[in-house]
Amino acid sequence: MSTVLKKPRLKTSAMIASIAGEGQLTRSAPFGHALAELARTKTNVIGMTADLGKYTDLHIFGKTFPERYYQMGMAEQLLMGAAAGFAHEGAQPFVTTYAVFATRRAYDFIHQTIAEDNLDVKIVAALPGLTTGYGPSHQAAEDIALMRAMPNMTVIDPCDALDIEQMVPAIAAHKGPVYARLLRGNVPAVLDDYGYRFELGKAKLLRDGNEVLLISSGLMTMRSLEVAKALEADNIGVGVLHVPTIKPLDTATILREAKRTGRMVIVAENHTVIGGLGEAVARTLLGAGVTPPFRQIALPDEFLDAGALPTLHDRYGISTEAMCDTIKGWLG
Repeated sequence: MSTVLKKPRLKTSAMIASIAGEGQLTRSAPFGHALAELARTKTNVIGMTADLGKYTDLHIFGKTFPERYYQMGMAEQLLMGAAAGFAHEGAQPFVTTYAVFATRRAYDFIHQTIAEDNLDVKIVAALPGLTTGYGPSHQAAEDIALMRAMPNMTVIDPCDALDIEQMVPAIAAHKGPVYARLLRGNVPAVLDDYGYRFELGKAKLLRDGNEVLLISSGLMTMRSLEVAKALEADNIGVGVLHVPTIKPLDTATILREAKRTGRMVIVAENHTVIGGLGEAVARTLLGAGVTPPFRQIALPDEFLDAGALPTLHDRYGISTEAMCDTIKGWLG
């Protein structure tokens, strides 16, 4: 009698599970620790949140500097307006909330009170893209498209703990508003093995390959590196170009790598196919007359389902296994 082995049933906790794989090296709360370290020498740094300090790792900063920590309650529009006021008086606010609340609920307040005056406010937003299974109310699948469209706004999508740790002092040194996606909690440590250093506005080639160039940001760089290793078994060479800064885009590096003949260019992002890194890269290529075979791995233009993250990542094609199958299909 044959037996069919079934995958274990995923529990509700899988809807908010860490994106780290089993046994993967992680670091706890890299943003909170990096901000607290920065604030030891940069005395105008303050932390502000809308009832989500614990869930954006800002509580670590709050414990270290309680007199510079502002809990604004469930009032994201007030949060952004108050941050603008502090910035006008010389403070440098680091503002945290969920990405859906920062971009959808408080968009006009950011636009009118922060971006228009080019104020030095850093918005660091958790649960970007499909990093929660709680459905469309919490899934910020279109946040990059919204923030890219805002004048004066710098937009960053870091990959891992190292990226976040190095991003914090870099955006503090940059004068003007920043929107940064945040991976919180136990964040994978991936880039340590690649001699990587975050530079604002710069893309970095992490590995080379002759058949495919994966251009990626955020957690999709981690997935792209996993895909590259997996496809080595099929003699498919995959290069990975990490693009942590979505705006301003490092067009020079992207064009340099995309101009190499014989490679399919694939943009992989944890964001809707509309208005994100994929369309920014496509515009760059077409504008320069560079026309390699081009594909996108991204979230669909639809409201996403609720459920366990591993299931959703498979369903929407952004898991490592799904990406491998898709790429092999495109290559024939």
